Amino acid sequence: MRFQVLDILPYVPNPVTGRHVSPADRLAQSVQMARFAEQVGLDSYAFGERHAGHILSPSSGVLLGAAAATTSRIRLQTGVCVLPILDPVRVAEDFATVDQLSRGRLELTIGKGNEARQFPLFGLDQDDRDELLSEKYELLRRLWREEDVTWSGRSRPALEHATTLPRPFAGAPRIWHGSATTLSSVALAARWGDPLFSANAIQPRENYKRLIDAYREQYAAHGHDPRYAYVGAGSSFLFIADTTQQAKEQFGPVYEEIVRVFASRPGNATPYRDIDHAIAEGPVLVGSPQQVVEKILYFHEAFDHDLQSFSLPTMLPYEQQMDMLERLSSEVMPVVRAHAPTTLWTDEDPYGGRPAYRGRTVADAASEIEARTRLATG
Repeated sequence: MRFQVLDILPYVPNPVTGRHVSPADRLAQSVQMARFAEQVGLDSYAFGERHAGHILSPSSGVLLGAAAATTSRIRLQTGVCVLPILDPVRVAEDFATVDQLSRGRLELTIGKGNEARQFPLFGLDQDDRDELLSEKYELLRRLWREEDVTWSGRSRPALEHATTLPRPFAGAPRIWHGSATTLSSVALAARWGDPLFSANAIQPRENYKRLIDAYREQYAAHGHDPRYAYVGAGSSFLFIADTTQQAKEQFGPVYEEIVRVFASRPGNATPYRDIDHAIAEGPVLVGSPQQVVEKILYFHEAFDHDLQSFSLPTMLPYEQQMDMLERLSSEVMPVVRAHAPTTLWTDEDPYGGRPAYRGRTVADAASEIEARTRLATG
């Protein structure tokens, strides 16, 4: 199992104490946390993208660039890049810049987002989001894989002999597809042979399992190698204490007030209104280290996922967040890794060697893996 911290930078006070940090401090803390996550051995750090509401992450590329400058190993991802409202040319340019700055550590996660107010903010109709995502994704793929691109479509003006700069660091970065409620992103990921990232944030496990099962079925039906049908899964908040009872007492009031505040917003309602219900059945990683291990493996039993994502309770003091991340690294991750191995980001993964797979490009590495497999199977 690989582990990722996701920060969408909610700019909200602690709902119990009213404590609030400034935007500058909140942004600085998130970039600093990426460096700390690398130091304690996590695999990935992701910045979300939102353009409406009390969120400070409309420019995930800027944040990733800052994180790239202060880290050297950890993978840098989006969670998600809301591609339907963006220009693929600018996305190709911005994130190839991050890929160069990080020397090949970028992996993009794209999706429609769950904030309905984003589309009218950009003069777009939310009903067109699936079509926009599909067409813009196909253009983005070409811009990262080809030079001198000529293209026409409905979502933006036509291109003639376009080459975006900078080029990616070592071949096109991998693109994941974020999936929360519908089959459209599942179908897009399966069609192109890309990995899937399940939100697994607020709904029952069975809702997300249906989407993941459909992804794997369609992925194989399109003729892709099932070894590379990688799946990531979210989990909402992480809160670790010495005992689960302590975690309930310390984080329960904060969690329940957050649920109350967000319950009226489209796409954010959850059936897990109290902390006991959330710990027992919901996706939160709240409790003792053993409780958190059991919860991750409970979801792994259903999802068989390769990458576990979570968000820190950023309305709590920064030092407390660091302590929980360190405890996750030392007390949870080794146990989960032993029970849930993965080939993601290893030599068996065509993208595992980015930024430098023994000095070759990603495409060269993928070709060699395929050749070795053919020889081994006769």
